[in-house]
Amino acid sequence: MQRTNWFDRTFPPIADNGLFPSILERLEGTPARLTDKIKRIQRNLTLSINGKWSIQKEVGHLIDLEPLWHDRALQIIHNQSNLLAADLTNRKTHETDYDGMDIAALLAQFTSLRSNLMAVLRSVKDEDLEKSAIHPRLGTPMRLIDLAYFVAEHDDHHLAQITNLMRIDE
Repeated sequence: MQRTNWFDRTFPPIADNGLFPSILERLEGTPARLTDKIKRIQRNLTLSINGKWSIQKEVGHLIDLEPLWHDRALQIIHNQSNLLAADLTNRKTHETDYDGMDIAALLAQFTSLRSNLMAVLRSVKDEDLEKSAIHPRLGTPMRLIDLAYFVAEHDDHHLAQITNLMRIDE
């Protein structure tokens, strides 16, 4: 099954802030889902196939993006007009030797960073839910609910890639 390229995705605004609690649950559950998935893998986590990132690099990429999500949430809360741009080349992920690191330490780091993001998102006030800032690549306003959904979809995009890598050579 062919997955849609991340940069081909669109993210229409979510009108109902009442969906925010459910999206937060999804975000908060990503570290547990990732840890469970890694525990079930019966192959080398550092094997790169067809020039794609290894499973361990996929985990590293999730770590690399957490500070961006955290900062973007704070930008929205603090009424900044434009969100920070991501490094669309993913240079940090390419340059960091995640394959040489301990997977348990990587999972713990991701869990800690996600917990920081969740602390920010769980502390917002109702009025913060109406604030927005322009997403640099999409060129559209993004509220906290839109950001949370975007991050949850990014998580799942990479979890699906890990699942795909798990199935190779089975």
